[in-house]
Amino acid sequence: MSRNILITGAAGGLGRAVVDKFKREGYHVIALLRPDHDEFVEEADDNYEVDVTDEAAVSEFVKEFQMQYNDLDAMAMIVGGFSMGAIDSTSEKDIQAMLQLNFFSAYNMVRGFLPFMKKQQRGTFLFVGARPALELQSAKDTIAYSLSKKLVLTLAEILAEEVKDTQIRSHVFVPSIIDTEANRESMPDADFSLWVSAKEIAEAMHYAVNNSALRNMTFKLYGGV
Repeated sequence: MSRNILITGAAGGLGRAVVDKFKREGYHVIALLRPDHDEFVEEADDNYEVDVTDEAAVSEFVKEFQMQYNDLDAMAMIVGGFSMGAIDSTSEKDIQAMLQLNFFSAYNMVRGFLPFMKKQQRGTFLFVGARPALELQSAKDTIAYSLSKKLVLTLAEILAEEVKDTQIRSHVFVPSIIDTEANRESMPDADFSLWVSAKEIAEAMHYAVNNSALRNMTFKLYGGV
């Protein structure tokens, strides 16, 4: 029986690395892409266009998923975004944008698929946090981003409490700067050797999914920074 994994943000730098890793390990990879994306992820087994920041769109996809698939082993919630800004330069609108992209993209998927996993009594939720959400001294210059990612960490903790009597697990992966093409273009003068690679994060996710002794872990993936 094939093992199913859902991956949101599958077309991004980290998303593609996670798709590649799980595909190589024999998983049936279901990639979610934003509706305005102009290409599919060829390495994935199935591609769906879903705006995971939209509660109604996720609800409709959950119904589709239940008709098409019998089980769900893991869900990697990789959709997200970044913004700079201290408190005095960050508006409510700025915070709402980061909340929508980083927090609600995960919350909508958890809310939609938790009943499915509870019914099967197993499965793994994979969240992506952020270093400033753990180390608040670096959060002051990325206030909207850090607040939204802090909520992701809190959601993962609450979910872990919710499912503690089941075989459902909730893991968080907290990277520093990820070595992706987009990040290299935005920071061309940086020392890329200090960054964590997307492949390393994908390896950690696969390790967590396939080790049932690990429950509700936080993986700090800081590279050389």
